[in-house]
Amino acid sequence: MSLTPRLIVPDPDTAAAYYQKAMGAEEVFRAQDESGRVMVVVLRVGGSPLSLSPAVTDWGWLSPDDVGGSPVLLEAEFDDQDAVAARMVEGGGTVVVPVENRPYGKREGRLRDPFGHLWIVTGDLR
Repeated sequence: MSLTPRLIVPDPDTAAAYYQKAMGAEEVFRAQDESGRVMVVVLRVGGSPLSLSPAVTDWGWLSPDDVGGSPVLLEAEFDDQDAVAARMVEGGGTVVVPVENRPYGKREGRLRDPFGHLWIVTGDLR
């Protein structure tokens, strides 16, 4: 089994550029519909896939803005959580909980990306 989160975003190209800059993601696939609209961009963040698609209300593909926030919390592990968090904020994200050493043995923080998705940016203690 494999699991690939698909985030619904206003513009997959803008979101892909954000995750590439903030998280070092690499684009591995994209598909467009007959009109040329990008319907999916698949990224690889570290060893994990992450798909991005536009909101399509007729299909039930709703963005966090469409539903008043995101009920999903994505957790991603990085070697330098502080640098990733800083790049996320530089690109328009917001800090929900600052990156700090936690008593349970991780250094992590929580951020909201510019598209409304919530992230735990985690890794080893420093």
